[in-house]
Amino acid sequence: MAVKLAIIYYSSTGTNFKMANWAKEAGEQAGAEVKLRKVPELAPEAAIASNPAWQAHYDEAKDIQEASSEDIEWADAIIFSTPTRFGNVSSQMKQFLDLQGGLWGSGKTVNKVVSAMSSASNPHGGQEATILSLYTSMMHWGAIIVPPGYTNQVLFGAGGNPYGTSVTQSQEDGSMVENVEDAVKHQTKRTIEVASKIIGG
Repeated sequence: MAVKLAIIYYSSTGTNFKMANWAKEAGEQAGAEVKLRKVPELAPEAAIASNPAWQAHYDEAKDIQEASSEDIEWADAIIFSTPTRFGNVSSQMKQFLDLQGGLWGSGKTVNKVVSAMSSASNPHGGQEATILSLYTSMMHWGAIIVPPGYTNQVLFGAGGNPYGTSVTQSQEDGSMVENVEDAVKHQTKRTIEVASKIIGG
């Protein structure tokens, strides 16, 4: 039975969108049924337009379907990707999580297999705290958290974050400082592997 994987992300200027797409690619390669979803944007249009990179990514991702409670219920496994905001998840991601009270209340978040990724504009900008904050919510959900740990050497080349892949976004041109593609793909395959064991009994 193929694992049903939902990749749910928020990205303002495109970093987490790239990470989410690498996860999608790895998920499909691993034989999972994959849905890539963005959480709804909350920022006003004026704020988006004031940052050319934000506007460019907003336009780039306009056709990506927005995440819903149905995607959570459908999924066996979920990978979240969000930039850090003062050491926490983005407000857009936080609102999406907060809106899942109905699913949580009916027990439909229990035993979802979950992993998370993040980014910030400097190496110690709160990526780890952001991932751990999201995992705290997942504990309330009754989810099964699957961190990458140190399960593959590719993680060290990506900065060695055992909680989830994280990346530094260059303040000069917005590019990724670390090469995290292989780490994202390993984390995705590990998440699918654990999920397959859970759903297989």
